[in-house]
Amino acid sequence: MTTAIVQYNAGNIRSVLYALERIGTTAIVTDDPEQLRSADKVIFPGVGEASSAMAYLKERGLDQVIAGLTQPVLGICLGMQLMCSWSEENDTVCLGIFPEKVKRFRPADKLLKVPQIGWNNITRLKSSLFEGVAENSYCYFVHGYHAAIGSHTIATTDYGGDYSSGLHRENFYGVQFHPEKSAAVGEQILRNFLFKINT
Repeated sequence: MTTAIVQYNAGNIRSVLYALERIGTTAIVTDDPEQLRSADKVIFPGVGEASSAMAYLKERGLDQVIAGLTQPVLGICLGMQLMCSWSEENDTVCLGIFPEKVKRFRPADKLLKVPQIGWNNITRLKSSLFEGVAENSYCYFVHGYHAAIGSHTIATTDYGGDYSSGLHRENFYGVQFHPEKSAAVGEQILRNFLFKINT
């Protein structure tokens, strides 16, 4: 099985590689369209800013490549947000794989800091991506923007209100948290994506 990680100007790729090594597998890091299309699984991670990341993807034609992939694809953090239709972060038109929109946190509770950094629960788990993961499990988050809840929501998290911490449409999956930094829960989610999900 070949796993490809999308190479673009967004960080966190190395920690994903280390997480895959911990569960006994490896991946190639590439921005080559043919390598992405031919991989069995594709991971689209990211830490960064939406508009500059989308500009990089469009400049290289990777926006069309990613949206056209037919194998299972997992977006992580910014990767998931870029798979949505639009981000409030610099008014960015994204890939449109998920119709949900991404907006900045504006919690009424001033004790809730933005960005959200740290551990939080994932609830209302619906997908085989979360097989073997207990309801209310803790995962690690770092983000100032969040995807709205919609018809493709497969997990929710409450931070001054509920938002989508997991999305699924056809062969595309996304998680707002960082499974590569979420200890045993994150490793289980990565295993599910790599070894159990086929479509």
